[in-house]
Parts: sequence; structure tokens; C-alpha cells
Amino acid sequence: MADGEITWHWRNTMKPVRFFIFDARIGFFLLVVLVHFRLWTLALFGIFLGIFWIFERKGLSFAAASRAIRLWFIGRYRPAWIFTRRRKMIDTGSS
Repeated sequence: MADGEITWHWRNTMKPVRFFIFDARIGFFLLVVLVHFRLWTLALFGIFLGIFWIFERKGLSFAAASRAIRLWFIGRYRPAWIFTRRRKMIDTGSS
């Protein structure tokens, strides 16, 4: 092969997997529609497609859009640990 004909297989490994023009992770919702085919699941799938398409047009990936939706639902304050798992102050008696 000449220098210009070398194909680099690894250069596309970080590209997101696409399902037509959408992120492939939307395929989960498509699976739900195929397993439980009702008009409301089809409408819900269309709504999810529209929402994530709008987020992609604004420059957010599927994962970032999911985090933005989660943030909108639960709010901005989220402690790192729940109160039962936080470390307690312990006096070891050594001084």
C-alpha cells in the first residue's frame, strides 16, 4: 500500500453509535415499543425521539441530555453521600 492508502481502523472508535440519525441508545425505547406495541408507547417513543433530537441539535449527547433531564427532575442539590453512609467523628483516644 502507498502512504495515502493506509486505513486507520481506530480513528472511528470514539464516534457515537448511530441508529439512522439518532443515538443508538434510543434503541431501548424502540425495544419497548416493539415488545409492548400500543399507541401510547409509540407516542411516547416519538416524544423521546423529539426530545433527544432537540438536545442533539443544541449540542448535547444522549448521556449529557439524560443527565440534564435527571437534574431537571431532582434539582441541583445532591449530597455526595446519604446521611447513613457518611463517616462519623470517632475519638480513638490517642493523643
